[in-house]
Amino acid sequence: MGENTRKPEGYGVVKISEDVVGVIAGIAASELEGIRGLSATTTGGITQVVTGKRNLAKGVKVTVGDNDAIIDLVFGVEYGRRIPEIVSSVQEKVKETVETITGLKVSGVNVFVNDVYQKEPVKKEEKPVKKDKKDK
Repeated sequence: MGENTRKPEGYGVVKISEDVVGVIAGIAASELEGIRGLSATTTGGITQVVTGKRNLAKGVKVTVGDNDAIIDLVFGVEYGRRIPEIVSSVQEKVKETVETITGLKVSGVNVFVNDVYQKEPVKKEEKPVKKDKKDK
């Protein structure tokens, strides 16, 4: 687990772990429409099953250098969505969010679209049929 070390003026050392950057990136990406779940890596999926804890950095790999970060994302998109537009939106949102929250420069947001999901059909609520008193 790598960490970013920064020295703000006069206060000491600040370290931001790759896990924290991964959670921030995962949340930012999942807030966008058309994303149908970040996908866990094999070990991440096994860990979630064994521990029962939801991993907010699922499908996110982060490499943090001295002053920058490279973020890899794996996710699926909804069928019918334009993948280039979704990917561009995800890259922009993740870069902006991570830079704003951490102060790190994001030098790359690499995206791997590994699945396409069909949108869930909306179920119509059936209205109960009223029976006349004559039908009883």
